[in-house]
Amino acid sequence: MQNIKNAANYASEKIQGGGAQASKEANKSVAKDSQVPIGTRLRAAGDMVSDKMDQHGHEADAKVHKEQAKRG
Repeated sequence: MQNIKNAANYASEKIQGGGAQASKEANKSVAKDSQVPIGTRLRAAGDMVSDKMDQHGHEADAKVHKEQAKRG
């Protein structure tokens, strides 16, 4: 039963990590766009850093759940 939970948690973390990565890339584009007001660009840059941290956290959690699922 715990093995199934770990597999489900792994899948969930992978999906959340992908979402954070997509958000990071979108914010990166806004931050680099010279046509966007500076305040918006700065906010996007800050959000990009936050998304990057979220992405790494989800990837780390996914790795842990994957290893736990392997051990059974």
